Amino acid sequence: MKTLLLATLLAGAPALAPLPAAAQGGWPDKPITVVVPFGAGGGVDAAARIAMPKLAERLGQQIVIENVPGASGTIGTQKVVRAKPDGYTLLFAVASPINVAPLVSPAAVRYDALKDLLPLAPVAVSPFVLIGRPGLPATTAELLKLARSQPGKLTYGTDGVGTSLHVTATMITQQAGLNLLHVPYKSGPQVLTDVAGGAVDLAVLPVALVQGMAKDGKVRAYGVTSRQRSDALPGTPALAETPELAKLDVDSWMGLLAPAGLDPAIAQRVAKEVAAVLADAELQARLADGGMKPMRLTPAEFAAYLARERQALSAVVSAANIRIE
Repeated sequence: MKTLLLATLLAGAPALAPLPAAAQGGWPDKPITVVVPFGAGGGVDAAARIAMPKLAERLGQQIVIENVPGASGTIGTQKVVRAKPDGYTLLFAVASPINVAPLVSPAAVRYDALKDLLPLAPVAVSPFVLIGRPGLPATTAELLKLARSQPGKLTYGTDGVGTSLHVTATMITQQAGLNLLHVPYKSGPQVLTDVAGGAVDLAVLPVALVQGMAKDGKVRAYGVTSRQRSDALPGTPALAETPELAKLDVDSWMGLLAPAGLDPAIAQRVAKEVAAVLADAELQARLADGGMKPMRLTPAEFAAYLARERQALSAVVSAANIRIE
């Protein structure tokens, strides 16, 4: 289902958006490159290809989406960090290269995202979801009871060591006081297949990836990681509704950042136009199809949000000693 969804999204959003109107002098007077630090066809790329054509219409200039995958998004992020801060190279990012990689592999990440990048505007947000193989207990409370009765026996899969999914799963185990065995995979779809097949007990995965199998009963959806329930998984509670996980509140954001030093007037223009884009009903519907919803923050609020996220993730990573050498 995910493959079909993403193919549909990509087909409807070309990398080069049409120009409905000429720019009114000044910035932008040439095409803008938006670097997506992950491969084409993934969830981050799909969100960018939903939103960027509409932003191009608002700006009256082409936006070229450039996929620069590798090293959990850090290669593409590094490219933007080194780019000229003139508004013609932007980053469409998520937490992995901004707030996770600098914590789990500090020796390999040669930038400080909170200093070297300027947050412009978040675009979309979606929670993760804890799922289990068929045959496990029906509720989160019953699952936690089972896990505590068999410490170290139940397994959980993520898309690798030190990823956002791994850190989120670690947060769940820490708050609930669980001892689970981590099984790292190379990709989320591989994890989902093995949970459905019973090869691994549990997983923390994006809602957009899971929603089809969850609705068909091929995997059990225990709860989303956000404090609010997700419209993409009606009937699935928030994990925070379980007392042991009452403090859990994790969302996966996607948004635009620029090299530090960008002209404040350009930054404010981008933020203003993104806000207008997020009010578009068609865009909202397409995001909803992918398990996402618009995320609205001012640049200052976005910067504060990222700083708080870094602080929270740092505590989790430090307590679990998650490191990639």
